[in-house]
Amino acid sequence: MDAVRILDSEQWRPLAEDHATRARRLTAAHLERRRRGVKHPLEDFLFDYYGFRPAQLARWQPGPGIGLREASDLAGRRFYATVDGVTSLDLDAFRAARGRALDWALRILTATDAAEPQFACFGLHEWAMVYRQSPDQARHQVIGLRATPEEIARVVEGHEIRCSHWDAFRFFTPDARPRNVLQPDAEAQASFEQPGCLHGGAMDLYRWAFKLDPGVPGDLLLDAFELARRARVLDMRSSPYDVRPFRLTNIAIETADGKAEHVAEQRSIADAAALLRRRLIAVLDALT
Repeated sequence: MDAVRILDSEQWRPLAEDHATRARRLTAAHLERRRRGVKHPLEDFLFDYYGFRPAQLARWQPGPGIGLREASDLAGRRFYATVDGVTSLDLDAFRAARGRALDWALRILTATDAAEPQFACFGLHEWAMVYRQSPDQARHQVIGLRATPEEIARVVEGHEIRCSHWDAFRFFTPDARPRNVLQPDAEAQASFEQPGCLHGGAMDLYRWAFKLDPGVPGDLLLDAFELARRARVLDMRSSPYDVRPFRLTNIAIETADGKAEHVAEQRSIADAAALLRRRLIAVLDALT
């Protein structure tokens, strides 16, 4: 038994119910749009690209070191075991199945946390993803562009692009890839990540939290989801896409004022991400 704290039913059930309520609030608009067949390229991204379903998000997990009494609904789930009426994570089974992912996540997160944050990217990765393309080649066809191909080319060619995140860089157009000062790759990801990055520094906290489900506590998963959504909104507001139809304002990063606005919000997100990252690292340490 790995549990170091045991909760009775009247202690843990309200936590599970509050979690489910919060998850429903966070996903209600997405589920309603899905029911009506309406796309939302900003918020749908968190479900379509990452592939973690709203129902999974709503399922509370206690995390490592917590034992639950009268938890028959959890007892039948994978990676849980019940001993003497107390249900908790079976850490041996979890490590056996998820050990490689756990080690990789810890390596990425600790390296990111130790790196110096950089705030001079200005969201230019989204511009590099449509550089030298026609509008009908853009990745997000549900949302229109606010800039012409010529304007996008001027922005890309007029800035130094320093994208450090492999999962963004791999979507650069062939003409844009050589323009990136850095050349990140998947195998060396830990040496490139830095905490100022909206993707590697903030949005990927959600990626690691759900990839290591059910090892991550439910409140941490939802906190990471909310921060990922906030980062995604900034990502698209600073992009060449027109977000006004979604009741948002674009940030014109091609101007000095726009750059300042982007960096201020990016720094705020990075500060919030640093706290979440350290919470997540502590949980993953406990899982190991």
